[in-house]
Amino acid sequence: MEKSFLILLFLVSLGAHSQKVDSIFFNLYTDSLKKGVYNYINVDGKLSNGAYLPLMSDELVFSSTLGRWDGNNLIIDRSIIVDSVVITAAIKNRPEVRKSVTVYVKKIEAEPALKTEEELLNEWRKKGGRKKN
Repeated sequence: MEKSFLILLFLVSLGAHSQKVDSIFFNLYTDSLKKGVYNYINVDGKLSNGAYLPLMSDELVFSSTLGRWDGNNLIIDRSIIVDSVVITAAIKNRPEVRKSVTVYVKKIEAEPALKTEEELLNEWRKKGGRKKN
């Protein structure tokens, strides 16, 4: 039983890889890119059988108007001041299958204000002075 399941699994995976990618689509997790962090750029390929498959950097060529790439991740330097970035992905062995998208760059970095040492100590003292009911 286990042997036939493994053979079936192998055949199904073989069939999925033999399908040709007809088109690609960006499936972004965010509406804006952050500076100084790894922004994962998710690209899905639509296969000739209608199924979708996530594509990785070993299958794609990424380019952009700025930033540097590490796999599917676009890293934008914190010092760069721009409104948006144009990202293009193309299939390595079929560069005519490509897609571009414009993604905005987050302008205001919302960094939470950290409490000072004195503020933390005062909070802990107050909590320690409370009586338990």
